[in-house]
Amino acid sequence: MKENYIEDLREIREMMSRSSRVISLSGLSGISAGIIALVGAWLAYRTVYVGQDYLSYRQAILDTGTLVKLVVIAVCTILLAVATGVFFTQRQSKVGKQKLWDMHTRQLLLNLAIPLVAGGVLCMILLFKGYVGLVAPLTMIFYGLALVNASKYVLTEIRSLGLLEVALGLLATQFIGYGLIFWAVGFGVLHIVYGILMQLKYKS
Repeated sequence: MKENYIEDLREIREMMSRSSRVISLSGLSGISAGIIALVGAWLAYRTVYVGQDYLSYRQAILDTGTLVKLVVIAVCTILLAVATGVFFTQRQSKVGKQKLWDMHTRQLLLNLAIPLVAGGVLCMILLFKGYVGLVAPLTMIFYGLALVNASKYVLTEIRSLGLLEVALGLLATQFIGYGLIFWAVGFGVLHIVYGILMQLKYKS
Protein backbone atom coordinates (compact mmCIF):
# COMPACT_ATOMS: atom_id res chain seq x y z
CA MET A 1 0.00 0.00 0.00
CA LYS A 2 2.81 2.36 0.92
CA GLU A 3 4.53 1.61 -2.39
CA ASN A 4 1.35 2.59 -4.25
CA TYR A 5 1.27 5.95 -2.46
CA ILE A 6 4.90 6.59 -3.35
CA GLU A 7 4.24 5.74 -6.98
CA ASP A 8 1.18 8.02 -7.03
CA LEU A 9 3.20 10.88 -5.56
CA ARG A 10 5.91 10.34 -8.16
CA GLU A 11 3.36 10.51 -10.97
CA ILE A 12 1.84 13.68 -9.52
CA ARG A 13 5.25 15.34 -9.32
CA GLU A 14 5.97 14.39 -12.93
CA MET A 15 2.62 15.81 -14.05
CA MET A 16 3.23 19.06 -12.17
CA SER A 17 6.72 19.36 -13.61
CA ARG A 18 5.40 18.73 -17.09
CA SER A 19 2.61 21.29 -16.71
CA SER A 20 5.10 23.97 -15.60
CA ARG A 21 7.05 23.68 -18.85
CA VAL A 22 6.33 25.03 -22.28
CA ILE A 23 6.61 21.65 -23.99
CA SER A 24 4.99 22.59 -27.30
CA LEU A 25 8.17 23.94 -28.91
CA SER A 26 8.45 22.66 -32.45
CA GLY A 27 11.65 21.31 -33.96
CA LEU A 28 10.71 23.15 -37.13
CA SER A 29 11.14 26.40 -35.20
CA GLY A 30 14.81 25.61 -34.65
CA ILE A 31 15.33 24.50 -38.24
CA SER A 32 13.71 27.63 -39.68
CA ALA A 33 15.62 29.90 -37.28
CA GLY A 34 18.88 28.23 -38.30
CA ILE A 35 18.22 28.66 -42.01
CA ILE A 36 17.28 32.32 -41.53
CA ALA A 37 20.43 32.87 -39.46
CA LEU A 38 22.59 31.39 -42.24
CA VAL A 39 20.96 33.71 -44.78
CA GLY A 40 21.56 36.65 -42.42
CA ALA A 41 25.21 35.64 -41.98
CA TRP A 42 25.66 35.46 -45.75
CA LEU A 43 24.13 38.93 -46.19
CA ALA A 44 26.40 40.30 -43.45
CA TYR A 45 29.39 38.70 -45.16
CA ARG A 46 28.45 40.30 -48.47
CA THR A 47 28.06 43.65 -46.71
CA VAL A 48 31.37 43.62 -44.84
CA TYR A 49 33.77 41.43 -46.79
CA VAL A 50 32.95 42.09 -50.45
CA GLY A 51 36.09 41.75 -52.57
CA GLN A 52 38.19 40.39 -49.69
CA ASP A 53 39.46 36.96 -48.70
CA TYR A 54 37.50 36.40 -45.52
CA LEU A 55 39.46 33.38 -44.31
CA SER A 56 42.62 35.46 -44.09
CA TYR A 57 40.87 38.58 -42.78
CA ARG A 58 41.51 39.60 -39.16
CA GLN A 59 40.16 43.11 -38.70
CA ALA A 60 36.99 44.81 -39.90
CA ILE A 61 36.97 48.55 -40.48
CA LEU A 62 33.39 49.70 -41.01
CA ASP A 63 31.87 53.06 -41.82
CA THR A 64 28.56 54.31 -40.47
CA GLY A 65 26.62 53.22 -43.55
CA THR A 66 27.85 49.65 -43.26
CA LEU A 67 27.04 49.57 -39.55
CA VAL A 68 23.49 50.69 -40.25
CA LYS A 69 23.14 47.96 -42.90
CA LEU A 70 24.38 45.36 -40.41
CA VAL A 71 21.86 46.53 -37.81
CA VAL A 72 19.05 46.29 -40.39
CA ILE A 73 20.16 42.78 -41.37
CA ALA A 74 20.31 41.75 -37.71
CA VAL A 75 16.86 43.15 -36.90
CA CYS A 76 15.27 41.54 -39.96
CA THR A 77 16.95 38.21 -39.14
CA ILE A 78 15.65 38.30 -35.56
CA LEU A 79 12.12 39.28 -36.57
CA LEU A 80 11.88 36.57 -39.22
CA ALA A 81 13.28 33.93 -36.88
CA VAL A 82 10.83 34.90 -34.13
CA ALA A 83 7.89 35.02 -36.56
CA THR A 84 8.57 31.55 -37.96
CA GLY A 85 9.23 30.23 -34.46
CA VAL A 86 5.88 31.51 -33.21
CA PHE A 87 4.12 30.12 -36.28
CA PHE A 88 5.49 26.58 -35.93
CA THR A 89 5.14 26.56 -32.15
CA GLN A 90 1.53 27.74 -32.38
CA ARG A 91 0.80 25.03 -34.91
CA GLN A 92 2.41 22.43 -32.65
CA SER A 93 0.35 23.69 -29.71
CA LYS A 94 -2.88 23.27 -31.66
CA VAL A 95 -1.95 19.72 -32.62
CA GLY A 96 -1.16 18.89 -28.99
CA LYS A 97 -4.22 20.84 -27.75
CA GLN A 98 -2.03 22.97 -25.50
CA LYS A 99 -2.44 26.59 -24.54
CA LEU A 100 0.36 28.67 -26.08
CA TRP A 101 0.02 31.88 -24.08
CA ASP A 102 -0.19 31.52 -20.31
CA MET A 103 1.69 32.41 -17.14
CA HIS A 104 4.54 30.02 -17.92
CA THR A 105 4.99 31.48 -21.39
CA ARG A 106 5.22 34.98 -19.91
CA GLN A 107 7.80 33.78 -17.40
CA LEU A 108 9.73 32.11 -20.21
CA LEU A 109 9.80 35.32 -22.27
CA LEU A 110 10.83 37.40 -19.26
CA ASN A 111 13.73 35.09 -18.45
CA LEU A 112 14.79 35.16 -22.09
CA ALA A 113 14.44 38.93 -22.42
CA ILE A 114 16.66 39.99 -19.52
CA PRO A 115 19.97 38.59 -20.89
CA LEU A 116 18.95 39.27 -24.51
CA VAL A 117 18.15 42.95 -23.94
CA ALA A 118 21.27 43.49 -21.83
CA GLY A 119 23.44 41.76 -24.43
CA GLY A 120 21.75 43.58 -27.31
CA VAL A 121 22.33 47.01 -25.77
CA LEU A 122 25.96 46.16 -24.98
CA CYS A 123 26.58 44.87 -28.51
CA MET A 124 25.05 48.00 -30.05
CA ILE A 125 27.31 50.21 -27.92
CA LEU A 126 30.40 48.19 -28.85
CA LEU A 127 29.42 48.11 -32.52
CA PHE A 128 29.15 51.88 -32.86
CA LYS A 129 32.30 52.41 -30.81
CA GLY A 130 34.24 50.30 -33.30
CA TYR A 131 34.67 47.09 -31.29
CA VAL A 132 33.19 45.07 -34.13
CA GLY A 133 35.11 41.88 -33.45
CA LEU A 134 33.48 41.40 -30.05
CA VAL A 135 29.90 41.65 -31.28
CA ALA A 136 29.55 38.14 -32.77
CA PRO A 137 31.04 36.35 -29.71
CA LEU A 138 28.98 38.39 -27.26
CA THR A 139 25.71 37.79 -29.10
CA MET A 140 26.30 34.05 -28.80
CA ILE A 141 27.29 34.29 -25.14
CA PHE A 142 24.30 36.38 -24.10
CA TYR A 143 21.93 34.29 -26.22
CA GLY A 144 23.28 31.13 -24.61
CA LEU A 145 22.84 32.64 -21.15
CA ALA A 146 19.27 33.58 -22.07
CA LEU A 147 18.51 29.98 -23.06
CA VAL A 148 20.04 28.63 -19.85
CA ASN A 149 18.12 31.23 -17.83
CA ALA A 150 14.81 30.19 -19.42
CA SER A 151 15.53 26.46 -19.56
CA LYS A 152 13.40 25.59 -16.53
CA TYR A 153 10.29 26.50 -18.54
CA VAL A 154 11.10 24.40 -21.60
CA LEU A 155 12.43 21.00 -22.53
CA THR A 156 15.85 20.23 -21.05
CA GLU A 157 17.57 20.22 -24.45
CA ILE A 158 17.30 24.03 -24.52
CA ARG A 159 19.79 24.21 -21.65
CA SER A 160 22.28 22.10 -23.59
CA LEU A 161 21.87 24.34 -26.62
CA GLY A 162 22.47 27.39 -24.44
CA LEU A 163 25.65 25.95 -22.96
CA LEU A 164 26.93 25.14 -26.45
CA GLU A 165 26.22 28.73 -27.55
CA VAL A 166 28.13 30.12 -24.55
CA ALA A 167 31.09 27.81 -25.19
CA LEU A 168 31.15 28.71 -28.88
CA GLY A 169 30.96 32.41 -28.06
CA LEU A 170 33.88 32.14 -25.65
CA LEU A 171 35.88 30.26 -28.28
CA ALA A 172 35.05 32.95 -30.83
CA THR A 173 36.66 35.61 -28.61
CA GLN A 174 39.95 33.80 -29.15
CA PHE A 175 39.53 33.98 -32.94
CA ILE A 176 38.09 37.46 -33.45
CA GLY A 177 38.75 37.53 -37.19
CA TYR A 178 36.47 34.55 -37.73
CA GLY A 179 33.52 35.84 -35.72
CA LEU A 180 31.08 35.64 -38.61
CA ILE A 181 31.91 31.97 -39.19
CA PHE A 182 31.37 31.19 -35.49
CA TRP A 183 28.12 33.18 -35.58
CA ALA A 184 26.88 31.19 -38.58
CA VAL A 185 27.74 27.93 -36.80
CA GLY A 186 26.17 29.02 -33.49
CA PHE A 187 22.94 30.54 -34.74
CA GLY A 188 22.68 28.61 -37.99
CA VAL A 189 24.09 25.11 -37.80
CA LEU A 190 23.40 24.48 -34.10
CA HIS A 191 19.77 25.55 -34.45
CA ILE A 192 19.25 23.33 -37.47
CA VAL A 193 20.81 20.33 -35.70
CA TYR A 194 18.80 21.07 -32.55
CA GLY A 195 15.59 21.41 -34.57
CA ILE A 196 16.14 18.13 -36.40
CA LEU A 197 16.84 16.30 -33.13
CA MET A 198 13.74 17.77 -31.47
CA GLN A 199 11.58 16.97 -34.49
CA LEU A 200 12.72 13.36 -34.45
CA LYS A 201 12.51 12.95 -30.68
CA TYR A 202 9.15 14.61 -30.00
CA LYS A 203 7.39 14.07 -33.29
CA SER A 204 3.85 13.05 -32.54
